[in-house]
Amino acid sequence: MTKKKAKAEIAATGQPDYDGLLARIATLLEQGRRATVRTTNAILTATYWEVGRQIVEYEQGGQARAEYGEELLKRLAKDLTGSSGRGFSERNLEYMRRLYLGWEISQTPSAKWQARVKCSTVSSDFQQEKSQTPSAKLQPPVTTRLPLDPFASLLDAFPLPWSHYVRLMSVRDDFARWFYEEEAIQGAWSVRQLNRQIGTQFFERTALSRSKEAMIRKGRQPKPEDAVTVEETIRDPYLLEFLNLKDQYSETDLEDAIIQHLQTFLLEMGDAYAFVARQKRIRIGDEWYRMDLVLFQRDLQCLVIIDLKLGEFTHADAGQMNLYLNYAKEHMKRPWENEPVGLILCSEKNDAVVHYAMGGIQAKVFASQYLTQLPAAETLRREILATQHAFQTRAAAKGLPQG
Repeated sequence: MTKKKAKAEIAATGQPDYDGLLARIATLLEQGRRATVRTTNAILTATYWEVGRQIVEYEQGGQARAEYGEELLKRLAKDLTGSSGRGFSERNLEYMRRLYLGWEISQTPSAKWQARVKCSTVSSDFQQEKSQTPSAKLQPPVTTRLPLDPFASLLDAFPLPWSHYVRLMSVRDDFARWFYEEEAIQGAWSVRQLNRQIGTQFFERTALSRSKEAMIRKGRQPKPEDAVTVEETIRDPYLLEFLNLKDQYSETDLEDAIIQHLQTFLLEMGDAYAFVARQKRIRIGDEWYRMDLVLFQRDLQCLVIIDLKLGEFTHADAGQMNLYLNYAKEHMKRPWENEPVGLILCSEKNDAVVHYAMGGIQAKVFASQYLTQLPAAETLRREILATQHAFQTRAAAKGLPQG
Protein backbone atom coordinates (compact mmCIF):
# COMPACT_ATOMS: atom_id res chain seq x y z
CA MET A 1 0.00 0.00 0.00
CA THR A 2 1.37 3.42 -0.99
CA LYS A 3 1.64 6.24 1.56
CA LYS A 4 -0.88 8.28 -0.46
CA LYS A 5 -3.43 5.45 -0.41
CA ALA A 6 -2.86 4.80 3.29
CA LYS A 7 -3.39 8.50 4.12
CA ALA A 8 -6.58 8.56 2.03
CA GLU A 9 -7.91 5.49 3.87
CA ILE A 10 -7.12 6.96 7.27
CA ALA A 11 -8.81 10.19 6.24
CA ALA A 12 -11.91 8.30 5.12
CA THR A 13 -12.22 5.80 7.98
CA GLY A 14 -10.05 7.18 10.72
CA GLN A 15 -8.16 3.83 10.77
CA PRO A 16 -5.32 2.41 8.67
CA ASP A 17 -5.80 -0.86 6.75
CA TYR A 18 -5.63 -3.29 9.68
CA ASP A 19 -6.84 -6.27 7.62
CA GLY A 20 -4.07 -5.63 5.11
CA LEU A 21 -1.50 -5.47 7.90
CA LEU A 22 -2.79 -8.71 9.39
CA ALA A 23 -2.68 -10.46 6.01
CA ARG A 24 0.88 -9.30 5.32
CA ILE A 25 2.12 -10.48 8.71
CA ALA A 26 0.35 -13.84 8.33
CA THR A 27 2.02 -14.29 4.93
CA LEU A 28 5.42 -13.45 6.38
CA LEU A 29 4.95 -15.94 9.20
CA GLU A 30 3.99 -18.74 6.81
CA GLN A 31 6.92 -17.94 4.54
CA GLY A 32 9.23 -17.96 7.54
CA ARG A 33 7.92 -21.31 8.77
CA ARG A 34 8.30 -22.87 5.33
CA ALA A 35 11.83 -21.48 5.04
CA THR A 36 12.67 -22.98 8.45
CA VAL A 37 11.39 -26.38 7.33
CA ARG A 38 13.39 -26.18 4.09
CA THR A 39 16.56 -25.36 6.00
CA THR A 40 15.97 -28.15 8.52
CA ASN A 41 15.30 -30.61 5.70
CA ALA A 42 18.52 -29.57 3.96
CA ILE A 43 20.51 -30.13 7.15
CA LEU A 44 18.75 -33.45 7.74
CA THR A 45 19.45 -34.78 4.25
CA ALA A 46 23.07 -33.57 4.23
CA THR A 47 23.58 -35.23 7.61
CA TYR A 48 22.06 -38.50 6.44
CA TRP A 49 24.19 -38.50 3.26
CA GLU A 50 27.28 -38.05 5.42
CA VAL A 51 26.13 -40.84 7.77
CA GLY A 52 25.72 -43.07 4.71
CA ARG A 53 29.21 -42.18 3.54
CA GLN A 54 30.68 -43.04 6.94
CA ILE A 55 28.89 -46.42 6.93
CA VAL A 56 29.99 -47.33 3.40
CA GLU A 57 33.61 -46.31 3.98
CA TYR A 58 33.68 -48.29 7.23
CA GLU A 59 32.28 -51.33 5.41
CA GLN A 60 34.86 -51.04 2.64
CA GLY A 61 37.59 -51.03 5.25
CA GLY A 62 36.30 -54.28 6.74
CA GLN A 63 34.72 -57.41 5.38
CA ALA A 64 32.75 -57.19 2.15
CA ARG A 65 30.14 -59.80 3.02
CA ALA A 66 26.50 -58.71 3.07
CA GLU A 67 26.05 -60.35 6.47
CA TYR A 68 28.71 -58.04 7.86
CA GLY A 69 26.77 -54.99 6.67
CA GLU A 70 23.55 -56.24 8.25
CA GLU A 71 25.23 -56.83 11.59
CA LEU A 72 26.82 -53.39 11.42
CA LEU A 73 23.45 -51.70 10.87
CA LYS A 74 21.87 -53.66 13.73
CA ARG A 75 24.63 -52.62 16.10
CA LEU A 76 24.56 -49.00 14.97
CA ALA A 77 20.75 -48.87 15.25
CA LYS A 78 20.87 -50.07 18.84
CA ASP A 79 23.69 -47.76 19.93
CA LEU A 80 22.52 -44.64 18.07
CA THR A 81 18.93 -45.02 19.27
CA GLY A 82 20.24 -45.20 22.83
CA SER A 83 22.46 -42.13 22.45
CA SER A 84 20.65 -39.97 19.90
CA GLY A 85 16.97 -40.89 20.15
CA ARG A 86 14.62 -41.94 17.39
CA GLY A 87 15.29 -41.97 13.68
CA PHE A 88 18.14 -44.48 13.64
CA SER A 89 16.39 -47.79 13.04
CA GLU A 90 18.04 -50.35 10.79
CA ARG A 91 15.66 -49.32 8.02
CA ASN A 92 16.55 -45.63 8.32
CA LEU A 93 20.27 -46.39 8.41
CA GLU A 94 19.84 -48.46 5.26
CA TYR A 95 18.12 -45.47 3.63
CA MET A 96 21.13 -43.29 4.56
CA ARG A 97 23.49 -45.86 3.13
CA ARG A 98 21.46 -46.04 -0.08
CA LEU A 99 21.36 -42.23 -0.36
CA TYR A 100 25.15 -42.11 -0.41
CA LEU A 101 25.41 -44.99 -2.88
CA GLY A 102 22.65 -43.70 -5.16
CA TRP A 103 23.36 -39.95 -5.27
CA GLU A 104 26.50 -38.17 -6.46
CA ILE A 105 27.78 -34.75 -5.47
CA SER A 106 29.22 -32.39 -8.08
CA GLN A 107 29.97 -28.71 -8.50
CA THR A 108 28.00 -26.50 -10.87
CA PRO A 109 29.70 -23.87 -13.06
CA SER A 110 28.84 -21.35 -10.33
CA ALA A 111 30.88 -23.45 -7.86
CA LYS A 112 27.82 -24.60 -5.91
CA TRP A 113 27.43 -28.21 -4.85
CA GLN A 114 24.54 -30.29 -6.12
CA ALA A 115 23.40 -33.85 -5.49
CA ARG A 116 21.70 -35.84 -8.24
CA VAL A 117 20.76 -39.46 -8.83
CA LYS A 118 23.56 -41.58 -10.26
CA CYS A 119 22.45 -42.38 -13.79
CA SER A 120 24.45 -43.67 -16.74
CA THR A 121 21.62 -44.05 -19.26
CA VAL A 122 20.40 -40.49 -19.76
CA SER A 123 21.21 -40.42 -23.49
CA SER A 124 18.28 -41.98 -25.38
CA ASP A 125 15.48 -41.12 -27.76
CA PHE A 126 13.47 -40.15 -24.71
CA GLN A 127 16.21 -37.74 -23.66
CA GLN A 128 16.56 -36.22 -27.14
CA GLU A 129 12.85 -35.40 -27.42
CA LYS A 130 12.88 -34.10 -23.86
CA SER A 131 15.94 -31.95 -24.61
CA GLN A 132 13.91 -28.76 -24.90
CA THR A 133 12.76 -29.01 -21.29
CA PRO A 134 14.80 -27.54 -18.43
CA SER A 135 15.25 -30.92 -16.77
CA ALA A 136 17.05 -32.28 -19.83
CA LYS A 137 19.91 -29.82 -19.46
CA LEU A 138 21.14 -31.62 -16.38
CA GLN A 139 23.69 -34.35 -17.03
CA PRO A 140 24.64 -37.02 -14.48
CA PRO A 141 27.21 -35.40 -12.19
CA VAL A 142 30.72 -36.63 -11.59
CA THR A 143 31.70 -37.15 -7.99
CA THR A 144 34.00 -34.45 -6.72
CA ARG A 145 36.03 -34.53 -3.54
CA LEU A 146 34.20 -32.59 -0.85
CA PRO A 147 35.76 -30.04 1.49
CA LEU A 148 36.48 -31.03 5.06
CA ASP A 149 33.32 -29.43 6.44
CA PRO A 150 30.38 -31.17 4.70
CA PHE A 151 27.72 -28.89 6.19
CA ALA A 152 29.38 -25.82 4.69
CA SER A 153 28.95 -27.29 1.22
CA LEU A 154 25.94 -29.60 1.31
CA LEU A 155 23.21 -27.39 2.79
CA ASP A 156 22.05 -26.35 -0.69
CA ALA A 157 23.06 -29.56 -2.45
CA PHE A 158 19.85 -31.46 -1.74
CA PRO A 159 16.90 -29.42 -3.06
CA LEU A 160 14.21 -31.93 -2.01
CA PRO A 161 13.03 -32.93 1.47
CA TRP A 162 14.26 -36.22 2.90
CA SER A 163 10.81 -37.82 2.47
CA HIS A 164 11.15 -37.27 -1.30
CA TYR A 165 14.48 -39.10 -1.41
CA VAL A 166 13.02 -42.00 0.56
CA ARG A 167 10.22 -42.28 -2.00
CA LEU A 168 12.66 -42.02 -4.91
CA MET A 169 14.67 -44.93 -3.52
CA SER A 170 11.70 -47.20 -4.23
CA VAL A 171 12.12 -46.58 -7.98
CA ARG A 172 14.40 -49.35 -9.23
CA ASP A 173 15.36 -48.02 -12.67
CA ASP A 174 18.04 -45.37 -12.27
CA PHE A 175 16.88 -43.40 -15.33
CA ALA A 176 13.29 -43.32 -14.05
CA ARG A 177 14.56 -42.28 -10.63
CA TRP A 178 16.62 -39.49 -12.27
CA PHE A 179 13.55 -38.38 -14.25
CA TYR A 180 11.29 -38.24 -11.19
CA GLU A 181 13.89 -36.38 -9.17
CA GLU A 182 14.40 -33.73 -11.82
CA GLU A 183 10.68 -33.27 -12.43
CA ALA A 184 10.07 -32.99 -8.69
CA ILE A 185 12.70 -30.23 -8.54
CA GLN A 186 11.50 -28.37 -11.63
CA GLY A 187 7.82 -28.70 -10.74
CA ALA A 188 8.26 -28.13 -6.99
CA TRP A 189 6.31 -31.33 -6.36
CA SER A 190 5.06 -32.10 -2.89
CA VAL A 191 5.74 -35.61 -1.64
CA ARG A 192 2.09 -36.41 -2.35
CA GLN A 193 2.46 -35.33 -5.96
CA LEU A 194 5.67 -37.33 -6.30
CA ASN A 195 3.99 -40.37 -4.79
CA ARG A 196 1.02 -39.99 -7.13
CA GLN A 197 3.20 -39.64 -10.22
CA ILE A 198 5.28 -42.69 -9.36
CA GLY A 199 2.17 -44.68 -8.49
CA THR A 200 0.51 -43.83 -11.82
CA GLN A 201 3.70 -44.60 -13.81
CA PHE A 202 4.18 -41.07 -15.09
CA PHE A 203 7.66 -41.92 -16.39
CA GLU A 204 6.45 -44.90 -18.43
CA ARG A 205 3.47 -42.95 -19.78
CA THR A 206 5.72 -40.07 -20.77
CA ALA A 207 8.21 -42.38 -22.46
CA LEU A 208 5.41 -43.88 -24.60
CA SER A 209 3.82 -40.52 -25.40
CA ARG A 210 4.26 -38.93 -28.82
CA SER A 211 4.38 -35.50 -27.22
CA LYS A 212 6.64 -35.81 -24.21
CA GLU A 213 6.85 -32.07 -23.65
CA ALA A 214 3.06 -31.82 -23.34
CA MET A 215 3.01 -34.74 -20.93
CA ILE A 216 5.70 -33.12 -18.77
CA ARG A 217 3.94 -29.75 -18.75
CA LYS A 218 0.72 -31.47 -17.69
CA GLY A 219 2.52 -33.56 -15.07
CA ARG A 220 3.96 -30.49 -13.41
CA GLN A 221 0.48 -29.18 -12.68
CA PRO A 222 -0.48 -30.14 -9.10
CA LYS A 223 -3.89 -31.44 -8.12
CA PRO A 224 -5.77 -30.17 -5.06
CA GLU A 225 -5.07 -33.39 -3.15
CA ASP A 226 -1.31 -32.89 -3.69
CA ALA A 227 -1.20 -29.81 -1.47
CA VAL A 228 0.62 -30.12 1.86
CA THR A 229 -0.01 -27.47 4.49
CA VAL A 230 2.83 -25.91 6.44
CA GLU A 231 1.49 -27.59 9.60
CA GLU A 232 1.69 -31.01 7.92
CA THR A 233 5.20 -30.24 6.72
CA ILE A 234 6.36 -29.25 10.17
CA ARG A 235 4.87 -32.46 11.59
CA ASP A 236 6.66 -34.62 9.04
CA PRO A 237 7.70 -37.78 10.92
CA TYR A 238 11.25 -37.65 9.55
CA LEU A 239 11.74 -34.09 10.80
CA LEU A 240 10.30 -34.96 14.19
CA GLU A 241 12.62 -37.97 14.46
CA PHE A 242 15.65 -35.94 13.40
CA LEU A 243 14.89 -33.26 15.99
CA ASN A 244 13.96 -35.93 18.57
CA LEU A 245 10.60 -34.26 19.19
CA LYS A 246 7.32 -35.82 20.24
CA ASP A 247 4.57 -35.89 17.65
CA GLN A 248 1.38 -36.53 19.59
CA TYR A 249 -1.39 -34.55 18.01
CA SER A 250 -4.93 -34.82 16.72
CA GLU A 251 -6.35 -33.36 13.55
CA THR A 252 -9.03 -31.32 15.32
CA ASP A 253 -9.89 -30.15 18.80
CA LEU A 254 -13.04 -32.29 18.68
CA GLU A 255 -11.03 -35.42 17.89
CA ASP A 256 -8.61 -34.64 20.68
CA ALA A 257 -11.46 -34.08 23.15
CA ILE A 258 -13.12 -37.41 22.29
CA ILE A 259 -9.91 -39.43 22.46
CA GLN A 260 -8.85 -37.75 25.71
CA HIS A 261 -12.24 -38.45 27.29
CA LEU A 262 -12.40 -42.07 26.15
CA GLN A 263 -8.86 -42.66 27.37
CA THR A 264 -9.83 -41.39 30.83
CA PHE A 265 -13.15 -43.25 30.74
CA LEU A 266 -11.59 -46.61 29.88
CA LEU A 267 -8.70 -46.28 32.32
CA GLU A 268 -11.17 -45.56 35.11
CA MET A 269 -13.07 -48.81 34.47
CA GLY A 270 -11.42 -50.59 37.38
CA ASP A 271 -7.95 -51.97 36.72
CA ALA A 272 -8.81 -53.80 33.50
CA TYR A 273 -7.05 -51.32 31.21
CA ALA A 274 -3.50 -50.00 31.15
CA PHE A 275 -2.28 -47.13 28.97
CA VAL A 276 0.24 -48.02 26.24
CA ALA A 277 0.36 -45.15 23.75
CA ARG A 278 -1.56 -42.28 22.21
CA GLN A 279 -1.12 -41.24 18.60
CA LYS A 280 1.16 -44.25 18.18
CA ARG A 281 3.11 -43.66 14.98
CA ILE A 282 3.99 -46.68 12.84
CA ARG A 283 5.56 -47.03 9.42
CA ILE A 284 4.44 -49.73 6.99
CA GLY A 285 6.54 -49.71 3.85
CA ASP A 286 7.05 -46.05 3.01
CA GLU A 287 3.74 -44.92 4.51
CA TRP A 288 3.17 -43.48 7.99
CA TYR A 289 0.08 -44.22 10.09
CA ARG A 290 -1.11 -43.29 13.58
CA MET A 291 -3.09 -45.37 16.00
CA ASP A 292 -5.22 -42.92 17.99
CA LEU A 293 -5.07 -44.87 21.25
CA VAL A 294 -3.46 -48.13 22.35
CA LEU A 295 -4.45 -49.75 25.66
CA PHE A 296 -3.77 -53.12 27.23
CA GLN A 297 -6.68 -55.21 28.52
CA ARG A 298 -5.37 -57.10 31.55
CA ASP A 299 -8.19 -59.64 31.80
CA LEU A 300 -7.92 -60.58 28.15
CA GLN A 301 -4.12 -60.14 28.07
CA CYS A 302 -4.25 -58.32 24.75
CA LEU A 303 -3.72 -54.93 23.17
CA VAL A 304 -6.77 -52.83 22.33
CA ILE A 305 -6.27 -50.46 19.40
CA ILE A 306 -8.76 -47.59 19.15
CA ASP A 307 -9.24 -45.57 16.00
CA LEU A 308 -11.55 -42.55 15.80
CA LYS A 309 -13.17 -41.31 12.60
CA LEU A 310 -15.02 -37.99 12.53
CA GLY A 311 -17.48 -39.24 9.96
CA GLU A 312 -19.45 -42.21 8.71
CA PHE A 313 -17.98 -45.70 8.89
CA THR A 314 -16.62 -46.98 5.55
CA HIS A 315 -14.95 -50.16 4.33
CA ALA A 316 -11.67 -48.22 4.20
CA ASP A 317 -11.84 -47.77 7.98
CA ALA A 318 -12.16 -51.53 8.42
CA GLY A 319 -9.24 -52.10 6.07
CA GLN A 320 -7.06 -49.65 7.97
CA MET A 321 -7.91 -51.27 11.29
CA ASN A 322 -7.06 -54.67 9.84
CA LEU A 323 -3.71 -53.18 8.83
CA TYR A 324 -3.17 -51.93 12.39
CA LEU A 325 -4.07 -55.31 13.89
CA ASN A 326 -1.70 -57.18 11.58
CA TYR A 327 1.09 -54.74 12.40
CA ALA A 328 0.41 -54.98 16.14
CA LYS A 329 0.33 -58.77 15.97
CA GLU A 330 3.73 -58.87 14.28
CA HIS A 331 5.57 -55.97 15.90
CA MET A 332 3.84 -55.03 19.19
CA LYS A 333 2.35 -58.21 20.65
CA ARG A 334 4.45 -60.05 23.25
CA PRO A 335 4.77 -63.85 22.83
CA TRP A 336 2.57 -64.57 25.86
CA GLU A 337 -0.20 -62.15 24.90
CA ASN A 338 -3.39 -62.92 23.05
CA GLU A 339 -4.15 -61.42 19.67
CA PRO A 340 -4.97 -57.70 19.62
CA VAL A 341 -8.46 -56.38 19.03
CA GLY A 342 -9.61 -53.10 17.52
CA LEU A 343 -12.29 -50.54 18.24
CA ILE A 344 -13.39 -48.24 15.42
CA LEU A 345 -15.31 -45.28 16.79
CA CYS A 346 -17.23 -43.35 14.16
CA SER A 347 -18.29 -39.93 15.36
CA GLU A 348 -20.85 -37.81 13.53
CA LYS A 349 -22.74 -34.74 14.64
CA ASN A 350 -25.95 -36.59 15.38
CA ASP A 351 -24.87 -40.14 15.96
CA ALA A 352 -21.97 -42.40 16.86
CA VAL A 353 -21.22 -45.95 15.80
CA VAL A 354 -18.86 -48.47 17.36
CA HIS A 355 -17.35 -51.32 15.35
CA TYR A 356 -15.33 -54.13 16.89
CA ALA A 357 -12.52 -55.71 14.89
CA MET A 358 -11.42 -59.16 15.97
CA GLY A 359 -8.30 -59.38 13.83
CA GLY A 360 -7.26 -62.99 13.24
CA ILE A 361 -9.29 -64.45 16.12
CA GLN A 362 -10.99 -67.54 14.69
CA ALA A 363 -12.48 -69.41 17.67
CA LYS A 364 -16.07 -68.27 18.20
CA VAL A 365 -15.94 -68.91 21.93
CA PHE A 366 -12.80 -66.86 22.31
CA ALA A 367 -14.21 -64.05 20.16
CA SER A 368 -17.32 -64.01 22.33
CA GLN A 369 -15.15 -63.76 25.42
CA TYR A 370 -13.46 -60.73 23.92
CA LEU A 371 -16.81 -59.04 23.32
CA THR A 372 -18.04 -59.65 26.86
CA GLN A 373 -14.85 -58.20 28.34
CA LEU A 374 -14.81 -55.08 26.15
CA PRO A 375 -17.06 -52.09 26.90
CA ALA A 376 -20.56 -52.36 25.47
CA ALA A 377 -20.98 -50.60 22.14
CA GLU A 378 -23.94 -48.61 23.49
CA THR A 379 -21.87 -47.41 26.45
CA LEU A 380 -19.11 -46.17 24.15
CA ARG A 381 -21.67 -44.56 21.85
CA ARG A 382 -23.17 -42.58 24.75
CA GLU A 383 -19.70 -41.45 25.84
CA ILE A 384 -18.88 -40.21 22.35
CA LEU A 385 -22.15 -38.29 22.07
CA ALA A 386 -21.74 -36.82 25.55
CA THR A 387 -18.23 -35.61 24.71
CA GLN A 388 -19.42 -34.13 21.42
CA HIS A 389 -22.22 -32.26 23.17
CA ALA A 390 -19.95 -30.92 25.91
CA PHE A 391 -17.31 -29.81 23.39
CA GLN A 392 -19.83 -28.11 21.12
CA THR A 393 -21.43 -26.33 24.06
CA ARG A 394 -18.06 -24.97 25.22
CA ALA A 395 -17.11 -23.99 21.67
CA ALA A 396 -20.40 -22.18 21.13
CA ALA A 397 -20.00 -20.27 24.40
CA LYS A 398 -16.52 -19.12 23.32
CA GLY A 399 -17.59 -18.38 19.76
CA LEU A 400 -15.13 -20.97 18.40
CA PRO A 401 -15.54 -23.32 15.41
CA GLN A 402 -16.99 -26.67 16.51
CA GLY A 403 -14.70 -29.01 14.54
